[in-house]
Amino acid sequence: MDQREQRRLELQDLLDAAKTAPERNKLGQFATPHALAAEIVSHAVRLHHSDAIRFLEPSIGTGAFYSALLQAAPDGQLVYALGFEVDPHYGEAARSLWSETPLDLRVESFIDAQPPVSMDEKFNLVIANPPYVRHHHLTGEMKALLQERSERCSGIRLGGLAGLYCHFVTLCHAWMAENALAAWLIPSEFMDVNYGAQLKRYLLERVTLLRIHRFDPNDVQFGDALVSSTVVWFRKSPPPAEHEVEFSFGGGHEAPAVTKLVPAATLRHEAKWTRFPLLNSRSRNDKPTLGDFFAVKRGIATGGNNFFVVSDDQVRERGLPSKFLRPILPSPRHLDVDVVEADGVGVPMIARRLFLIDCDVPLDHLRQSEPSLWEYLRSGEESVGSGYLCSKRTPWYSQEKRPPPPILCTYMGRGDNKDRRPFRFILNRSKATAANVYLLLYPTPVLQRCLDQQPALLTRIWAWLNDLSPSTLLGEGRVYGGGLYKLEPKELANVPAEWLAEAAGVQRQPLQQQLGF
Repeated sequence: MDQREQRRLELQDLLDAAKTAPERNKLGQFATPHALAAEIVSHAVRLHHSDAIRFLEPSIGTGAFYSALLQAAPDGQLVYALGFEVDPHYGEAARSLWSETPLDLRVESFIDAQPPVSMDEKFNLVIANPPYVRHHHLTGEMKALLQERSERCSGIRLGGLAGLYCHFVTLCHAWMAENALAAWLIPSEFMDVNYGAQLKRYLLERVTLLRIHRFDPNDVQFGDALVSSTVVWFRKSPPPAEHEVEFSFGGGHEAPAVTKLVPAATLRHEAKWTRFPLLNSRSRNDKPTLGDFFAVKRGIATGGNNFFVVSDDQVRERGLPSKFLRPILPSPRHLDVDVVEADGVGVPMIARRLFLIDCDVPLDHLRQSEPSLWEYLRSGEESVGSGYLCSKRTPWYSQEKRPPPPILCTYMGRGDNKDRRPFRFILNRSKATAANVYLLLYPTPVLQRCLDQQPALLTRIWAWLNDLSPSTLLGEGRVYGGGLYKLEPKELANVPAEWLAEAAGVQRQPLQQQLGF
């Protein structure tokens, strides 16, 4: 490591320490580790086709990639470098640090900068770790501005839920020379979520996508950001016919654990690119999925679990009326069984017995008929009742209607627990519902008819779900840094279920007719 890079790292630590983690999180400021920057830049120099490098870093920070480029590029190859940094806290310090080098560092917003018109002024190498700012931190006005400018620069209009990093990729299109090389260190979530569809379209249609390397989610690249990281490589050139994209996973960027070539034609029809390279492309022959047999719903979002979910002791102490209480399961970490048995009235026979307050009766009526419940609800009217979810309900303390599900799934988990299963399926023999930390599985009419004739089939289905390989479920879900896995209702519904069609005794042709295949 040379002296300038050592000074940069020391400066980075000082500047980061002067800000709080929430402050940096709001602006998406997560510094690129030195070793990773050096690895990416070295790879870029080997791939670069031109003798003269015109380098652009649209979110330069203190200059991790620029510093690595000064070390990796042969003498005289780097002819011009331009960097943008919107935050003067980092930008002014970085400008002073690199003042004696050929870096034009502009302390201003890249979003507002005008791309060059002349081809001679465009850039043939872009390497960036763009700000990881999620759409929640962007105002409606900013989203509209970004969408308009991104579409003007790239011809692709991103959705309203796209994070700022997606817009940086498309905005840069207008800054790049023909056949320019780009490397983007970005979260891998764009490969799985709906808002990433347009960014994937850009990568398949507007440029030639070369490679996507996804780091193992258990190997978090940024210690202060819980994201699974990916390096996306492409050239600004039309994709050739029969093009294949290299997908790699795990290990280092230069020595991945697994590598596979995936046809671009396959990627156009695959919603979840994180399947690759560990899994094969999905068959497109309309085979049955779990959603053909179960309606998958998210659990109840109460708007205030600490208020609406009460224990046995609280029920007794407050004298809350049983007719407005529904049994509800505790969170997965407090549920240590995978089969929930019930007592004579349907309450779960578990250590942590909880109840959901669910009432549609107007508050003024309750004052006379149920004074204890009226008093309790009044105690939370200002604090809980003014919350976003509760304020949208009439009355504010009424709840979503989610009947007891026969099977539940813990929709979020890690693959490093004792049985290596990131998700648990729970057989519910009680009358308890569940909160939105679970996915609830309700039999469709096709399956319910089979269950009416074969009641024992439900237990077999539950056992089959728990025997599903983690890769089958993870191929439909999404992953975050640190090995945190998540399944949305539609993703769970998309799990292949040929076994279930056979177990239900439904032949293929009748199944097609009943499900409308």
